[in-house]
Amino acid sequence: MNIRMALLTSAAAFAAASTPVFAADAIVAAEPEPVEYVRVCDAYGTGYFYIPGTETCLKVNGYIRFQVDGGPDEKGTSDWNAFTRAQVQFTAKSDTEYGPLTGVIVFRNNGDNASTSTILDSAYIDIAGLRAGLFYSWWDDDLSGEPDVLSSFETLHNSIRYQYENGDFYAGISVDELEDGYYKTGENPNNVGVAFGIGGKAGAISYQVIGGYDTDNEEGAVRGMLFADIGPGTLGLAAVYASGPNSYYSQSEWTVAAEYAIKATDKWTITPIAQYFGNYVPDLNTFHGDSFDGLGDAWKVGITVDYQIADNLYAKATVDYTDPDDADEVTKGFFRLQRAF
Repeated sequence: MNIRMALLTSAAAFAAASTPVFAADAIVAAEPEPVEYVRVCDAYGTGYFYIPGTETCLKVNGYIRFQVDGGPDEKGTSDWNAFTRAQVQFTAKSDTEYGPLTGVIVFRNNGDNASTSTILDSAYIDIAGLRAGLFYSWWDDDLSGEPDVLSSFETLHNSIRYQYENGDFYAGISVDELEDGYYKTGENPNNVGVAFGIGGKAGAISYQVIGGYDTDNEEGAVRGMLFADIGPGTLGLAAVYASGPNSYYSQSEWTVAAEYAIKATDKWTITPIAQYFGNYVPDLNTFHGDSFDGLGDAWKVGITVDYQIADNLYAKATVDYTDPDDADEVTKGFFRLQRAF
């Protein structure tokens, strides 16, 4: 045995003699952290789940849209333009002594070219019929076909609204900040509006009557819509009257529109539409007149075709023709492909 081996053997023997020996030492393992799995929340409909560690239910949904627009000078001097939109919505709900507390946040990005930016499309708090934040007004509602013009300017406002609901009936009132609306020459577009909405269903008929008063321009507008299931489709009727140019409606002094959405098959819907305008404004971007006096009339016809390719995948194509007295006639339309989730 060499000297190195002798030293190693002696060290091992000394360590064994100085260490107490136990029959069976237990191996102690760290306790695993408890895992809380995501639970389905079915109290508010499909798609909700509990945020772990809370009693708040969250739903995430949205859509991806590809669209090609066509028409005179659609973008600059080009008669067509393509863009892609991505939108995601977060809806949080929880129970309170006042009823469900709802919070909604919507982000949207329109990818018209390589440089894009995301905007806050909606964000509001809703409880016991009271809603406050950035949201779309009743004026954003329209007929199911695409070519109709039943509102003017921006319908997304910072607002506070109270809406009473009872079964198939609702009624409400709102105060709206009108930052992107109509203004007269030499003035600014930032003013306040007061709007109301009444609507509901009665059997096969649904209806809505809304109005808005633009306090800065001291003009208002009122609109009525009605839908009725008749035969293989749904008849839609609408009418608007404006006392003068205002942020709620300035396209014309008055207008009437009608459509018939034909459910051809489970996948195909075909919707022809016609609309007539009295004292029509051809270009809202340049119009700052005090009244509609002296303007000519206009009429419009169009057709929209919807096709459901698969669950949550849709295609839409529309074309319309407008013939105003005071401007050139215009034909335009678009094709859209949309995937919802």
